[in-house]
This record gives sequence, C-alpha cells and structure tokens, in this order.
Amino acid sequence: MASLSLSQEQRAAIDAFRRDVLEASLKGPVIVRFTAEWCGPCKQLAPLLDKVVHEHGKGRISHVAIDIDNNRLIAEQFRIQSVPTVYAFLGGQPVDGFVGVKSERELKAFIDKLLAQAPQTEKEAGLEELVAEAEAVLAAGDPQQAAAMFAALAREAPDHPEIAGGYARALLAEGKLEGAEAALQPFGDSKDAGIVKARAAVELARAAAPASETAALRQRVAADPGDHQAKLDLATALFASGDRDAAAEALLDSIRLERDWNEGAARAQLLKLIEAVGFGDPWSVGVRRRLSGLLFS
Repeated sequence: MASLSLSQEQRAAIDAFRRDVLEASLKGPVIVRFTAEWCGPCKQLAPLLDKVVHEHGKGRISHVAIDIDNNRLIAEQFRIQSVPTVYAFLGGQPVDGFVGVKSERELKAFIDKLLAQAPQTEKEAGLEELVAEAEAVLAAGDPQQAAAMFAALAREAPDHPEIAGGYARALLAEGKLEGAEAALQPFGDSKDAGIVKARAAVELARAAAPASETAALRQRVAADPGDHQAKLDLATALFASGDRDAAAEALLDSIRLERDWNEGAARAQLLKLIEAVGFGDPWSVGVRRRLSGLLFS
C-alpha cells in the first residue's frame, strides 16, 4: 500500500495549529477563521472580525486565520465545506462556530458568549479531573464503572457536553445503544467536540451489521476485493466490535483501489471513524497520515 510521510510544509502547518490554536486555547479563547484568497465574503468578514476581536475581546482572545488551500489537511480534518468558516476554541477543543459573514452586532454577541465560557473553564478544573478519571476507566475496559462515574457527574453538571459525550460512549461500550442516543438527545446538533465524537460513535454503531454477519462480509471481501460496499460494511462492523485497526485497513484498501467509489464513501466512512475516536488520538493521527499518503500519492 502506498504511503507517504507528511511534507515539511504540512508538518509545519500542523505544528503551528497545535501551538497557536490547541495549546493557546488552554490559556484563553482562540478564534480560527478558515479563509481563501479567492473568497469574496472572506475578505468582507476578515477586517470586521479583526475589529471586533480587538475592540470587544478585551485582550483575552486570539485570532488565527487559516487558508484552506495552503492547509488542506487541517481543512479536511475539520470538514470545511465552505468559507468563511469560523471556529472558537477553548480548552483545546472547538466550543462554538459559524459559517458565512456576520454583522458586527452578531460578532459581538459571539465574542460575549465565548468570553462568558472562559471563567467557567477555570472553575470546572476539579470537575475536569473527574471527567479525566472516568475517561481513564472507560479506556481501561470497564464501561460499567465508567458509565456510573459519568452518570454521577451528569447529575452535578447536566449541561456539560463532555460529560454527556463520555456517558454516551460508556453506555455504547456496554451495548446500550438506545441509552447512548438518549444521553445525547438534549444536545441536539451541538458542535462540541465531546458530543461530535460520541454522536459519530453512535451513528457507526447504529449502522453496523450484526456480529453474526461479519463472517459473511469477510467471505464477500475475500471472494471479490473490489466489492467496496462489502468492505465498507465490514469496516463498520469491525469498528463496532472494537477492532478499529482492521476497520481502518478495510477502508484504506478500498480507497487505494478506487478512491472515488460512490462519491468517496470509503473516505467519508474513514473520517467518521476518526471522528468517533477523536482527531487528537494517536490512532487517528496515524490513520490520517496514511490517508493523506493515499490521496496525495
């Protein structure tokens, strides 16, 4: 299978994003504006957002612009489909955002909402430690205990998206799909990273074929390596069963053979797997690197 390492420019872009956005947002809010030279609305939004951040942000907000043409990997990871797209980061993850041009009044409201969240992040330091403990228990393979821990935290902070997302994933690991869906329901289409991650995992579990059909799917793939639908279905079933490495291999092989099959369905499904695991997870980083090698080879 073809594999190319990241170019020096790509590594520099990723390092800059990690430093200027993810790490910086641990200290205070960071606004990321995805833009492009050819985008007229982007040029309309840029000076207005600069002004509002400078005059209304009270010196507490950083503003970073990312050209999608020069940073395609980052744009793909955040599924940027149109520009301008703006994300607000806090605590190392996206917490809000919008697409298109906003008025100065709307931008001020966006900034106010973001600033209001910053002190709350500091106050919740103790709560975040408990969330980390519950995540560690879930990662160690004890979903029942993790679900109990997340449930207790949810009673204290019912509107906390990271807690709700963790609770949903713990329930899902217990095989309680409907319970996981119910845990996420109050958050609607929230773009919070914890909710997005859990929602992706629930969607994959809902779409997965029953375990009893996995053997048949393996046989279909073995008989016809070009059966892309069988590979996609097998990957989804494997991921639901916990074998994410084999799931990724099946999708990467499908992309290698015919990357544009069904309008890039295998690539879209692989991105869904990455979303469910978390963009910052080492496994996701490695899979994204291999995907990039295929797409740009």
